[in-house]
Amino acid sequence: MDNNLRVKRAEREITQQELADAVDVSRQTIYAIEKSKYDPSLELAFSLANYFDCSIEDIFDPAIDN
Repeated sequence: MDNNLRVKRAEREITQQELADAVDVSRQTIYAIEKSKYDPSLELAFSLANYFDCSIEDIFDPAIDN
């Protein structure tokens, strides 16, 4: 799933580890999401959106490839 998590993180000037700690996951999970190698659970997606005070759609592209 395409996302702009790295952009959001850069805007806040925080590291992957700082974000991981804030949403209670590993740094590797944040890395994998940023590289589109892992799709987060709905719970994690909500946690990330809450952290950045935005909607899930502001971070993750809901478009489905057919």
